Amino acid sequence: MSIDGWNTVLVLGGIRSGKSEFAEALVADAPTVRYLATAADTSADDEEWATRLEAHRARRPTTWTTEETAGQPRRLAELLATAQPGETLLVDDLGGWVTALLDPAHQPADATATIAELAAAVRFCPARLVLVSAEVGLSLVPTTPLGRAFADALGTANRAVADAVDTVVLVVAGQPCWLKPPPPPRPAAVPAQITPAAAGSRVATGPALAPTPLPEVLAPSAPPTPAELASGAGAPRLAPPVTATGLAIEPGLELPMPDEDAGSQAVERMATRDLPGAGFGGLTQLVEFAAATQGAPRPAPWDSTRVLLVHGDHTGGAAAGTTPGDSARRAREARDGQGVWARLAAEAGAELQVVDAPAADPIETDPALPLNQVEAALQLGWRLADQAADADVRLLVLGACGAGTDAAAAAVLAVTAGAEPPAVLARVRTEAGEYDDAAWMVRCAAVRDGLHRSRHSSREPKEILAEVGGGDIAVATGVLLGAAARRLPVLLDGPVGVAAGLVSRDLAGPARHWCLLADHGGHPGVQLAADVLGLTPLLDLRLDLGEGGNALVALPLLRSALALAAALPAHPSLRVESGDTASGKAESDEAAPDKAASDVVELTTEPAAADSLTNEPDEAKPPMEESAPATEQPEPATPTDDEPDFREPEPAGPGPTSTDPESTPLDSSGRRAG
Repeated sequence: MSIDGWNTVLVLGGIRSGKSEFAEALVADAPTVRYLATAADTSADDEEWATRLEAHRARRPTTWTTEETAGQPRRLAELLATAQPGETLLVDDLGGWVTALLDPAHQPADATATIAELAAAVRFCPARLVLVSAEVGLSLVPTTPLGRAFADALGTANRAVADAVDTVVLVVAGQPCWLKPPPPPRPAAVPAQITPAAAGSRVATGPALAPTPLPEVLAPSAPPTPAELASGAGAPRLAPPVTATGLAIEPGLELPMPDEDAGSQAVERMATRDLPGAGFGGLTQLVEFAAATQGAPRPAPWDSTRVLLVHGDHTGGAAAGTTPGDSARRAREARDGQGVWARLAAEAGAELQVVDAPAADPIETDPALPLNQVEAALQLGWRLADQAADADVRLLVLGACGAGTDAAAAAVLAVTAGAEPPAVLARVRTEAGEYDDAAWMVRCAAVRDGLHRSRHSSREPKEILAEVGGGDIAVATGVLLGAAARRLPVLLDGPVGVAAGLVSRDLAGPARHWCLLADHGGHPGVQLAADVLGLTPLLDLRLDLGEGGNALVALPLLRSALALAAALPAHPSLRVESGDTASGKAESDEAAPDKAASDVVELTTEPAAADSLTNEPDEAKPPMEESAPATEQPEPATPTDDEPDFREPEPAGPGPTSTDPESTPLDSSGRRAG
């Protein structure tokens, strides 16, 4: 396990508390670890101590390297100061270091100055660092001068190091208690502070940028005919436009919510349809979502769809394993009507719009994007959604292509959802279809270093986009916000889309309710983000056609399901009972064919209703049993003394019906004999 947003951590604990095991688990995800052992090796004189040391050595993976500092206590500070940013160090423990520091062999020594030197090395250590130490503040004061000197020195060292690290955890009986968590997010009204490491960097806000011209919309080559979409002709139109001019996109945006009542009514309606099988299964969720976003219990298939393909590259370690210029080539092919996205869009009858987002800088060394460019990207995405709504688009499909998008999305997931970057980063494949684990490790390191660099920055949504998100995720976030404002549903597919969903959720909670996930594609980051956002994938095809490609493959199926749900009549048994009030309400939303069937049923039942109002007998009718007067109360449902509440079965052959000789037999009428 590891803790996002930290670079240095101090693990405290008592004897046999499990502090060393916990510290080793913190760095278990690192490919290599430098283990700095501080205790002196006295195994020749102390068999029990030798057993302890051997247990520690046995737990270390073979990829770890061990360095001992017991002979030179001041060397520990030198090792920390000379560590590299890509390294992971584990110091176990400070108690052994203080013991070596107080050893007469190293005297005279200024313990206070040496501890201060160590604390300074910890504070400015560029590597990922975990230190283990024994907590002596909860124990009794030692009775010997040497014991008191050790407790005083170790307590001083613990305080100095705890002040220098990012996080402090106390392990008690194997259970971690966090004493010094990462700094909480600052309120939105407080401007983000620039840390010394980022002073002069590009995260500072700059002048407002001019609005970016909207890209060209490519019409589909084979749009569906009006006859194919006849069932959706009466669908409700979109809500009036929401003006985005001068809009300040800040946390707390008030956006509309889908109509939950319409969604529930659509699900109830599906249960009354004339289906030969059990129903729509997992696609019932699709019908409910379409009904809620359209505000109608009988949703129409999406007759006008637009694909927004966001192209934005990330540089540095995030793009490890990608071919330079490959994403730009694919975006160019899409504009020219070629490639996977253009072909799938044409097959689905969808428009295609390729959007260029600003490239992101290496997140391990610099912020991904300045704040003024983040604001411009959000506004661009909002205007793209407005443009689609003004063109009567009924569904947006959000796709993305760019180098390093997986790593940027993993960084956003780590900050917003507390994810472990290695757990949400998909493995890297080469052009030959082979796994490139070295490139995957470089991406993991880039995300880790980016999180460490920005650990003191605010966790506000815009700063997350500026520090580790980049232009493509910012544009996608603006699209989701603008689409929710215009009551326009969005079909997500891929890490950029779900990362934008997490950021848009922090800007406006209702935004995620306008999103639908077609398929997680087997991507671990998409699966985790979908769980956090409450999105259940409709399909599990496990395709890997690029972000947006899986959604376009699923789009014809989704349209067919909605068209079938809209066209299916009610079950015949429900149509026969349409004279009842409840059934009439259930069928009130049906089209003319269903209504005509109901009228026929009502006409055939009118004579019976008329006869019930006359006192003269109908001679044409066969004689029927005399009915009770209308004022007579119904008989009680509970059994009486003379009549049992059940009918005992008659024997299949001769012989008594019970082994009890005094049992009373029952006649065929069910009443007791005699």
